[in-house]
Amino acid sequence: MTHPASHRTTTPVRSALPVRRAIGAFAVVTLLVPLVAAAVLKTDPAKSTVGVVFKQLNVPVEAKFKKFTAQIDFDPAKPAAAKASVDIEVASFDLGDPDYNKEVLKKEWFNAAQFPKATFVSSTIVPGAAGKFTVSGKLTIKGKTSDVSFPLTLKQESGHQVFDGSLPIKRLTYTIGDGEWKDTSVVADEVIIKFHVVAS
Repeated sequence: MTHPASHRTTTPVRSALPVRRAIGAFAVVTLLVPLVAAAVLKTDPAKSTVGVVFKQLNVPVEAKFKKFTAQIDFDPAKPAAAKASVDIEVASFDLGDPDYNKEVLKKEWFNAAQFPKATFVSSTIVPGAAGKFTVSGKLTIKGKTSDVSFPLTLKQESGHQVFDGSLPIKRLTYTIGDGEWKDTSVVADEVIIKFHVVAS
């Protein structure tokens, strides 16, 4: 016959196992969360820029977007697992002239009232040599999305990570410059988007 005391000694041990496992799982999660969060970089908007270069009547013109946000999830130890996204407020487009700035927000150009943002979301970031990468993803402008790919360079400056890249696009792919503005002899079809992102 089993002594009653044996039941009293085994029952607390069994009930404690799930508690111990839960505490152990919580400890693991607590340790991992900072490691995951550490890969998400904080962008410095004051030092970062997104600009464009195009030709009008065969003369190079430079402009920039004053408002944008960039999110970069990058771990130098695992560059292939990196992710990036950029949201640009098209109403912040600055050609250096107030009248031109108003013109490009109209329906024929950016149609900012209906499509206030342009976005880029990466799908793959393939590391190369000497801080060079090939970035592929989806670019959406004026409600139209296309697959794009471009080179990216990464360098370290004063404790910050600096990302530089140039993405050539065709403006007519996104119906930027519709109607009479489809004439590429006035405004060239090719536009180069240049970005300089400083993060830490």
